[in-house]
Amino acid sequence: MTNLPTSLGDLLIAEPFTFESEFKRAIVLIADHSEKEGSVGFVLNKKLEVRVDTLINNFPEFNDHAYFGGPVGTDTLHYIHTKGDLIEDSIHIVDNLYWAGNFEQVKFLIKSGLLKPGEIRFYVGYTGWSSGQLKEELDWGSWIVDKGDANLVFYEGSDDLWKIVLENMGGTYSVLAQFPKVMNWN
Repeated sequence: MTNLPTSLGDLLIAEPFTFESEFKRAIVLIADHSEKEGSVGFVLNKKLEVRVDTLINNFPEFNDHAYFGGPVGTDTLHYIHTKGDLIEDSIHIVDNLYWAGNFEQVKFLIKSGLLKPGEIRFYVGYTGWSSGQLKEELDWGSWIVDKGDANLVFYEGSDDLWKIVLENMGGTYSVLAQFPKVMNWN
């Protein structure tokens, strides 16, 4: 664990007492980070009840849900994928994980069956921090930082992801993972 995500692909895990509904039990993947410019991330575990192909006109049939990426730019659609070698202008995050890229190529690859659920995930909006803002939130104890795992981006059991990540961290974090969703339940 680090005190500040210094590499792309790090995970921010919301501490268990977060009351903000957007970030309650959220796992955020850091897709871009700069001390000078700030940071961009996507909430991995907030599935929306809407399919991606219903959000965009002239989009090929795609049997996968969109996710809530964060409260910033909720009129925008972003995507993280594993096909950086096939999608021009993709931004490398870590290992086999990429952000964005040529949208027309994305549509073509989906229509051709070369890009499937489990290889790309779509996010409505994103999570963003201005320069120094994320450091302040970390200093306040709002987030727990862990090294990311590309497999978590496409994990299907998004409701359980917060608990699973903390349990895998072990020690005190596995105890935090047992906290009930509603704190007055015991």
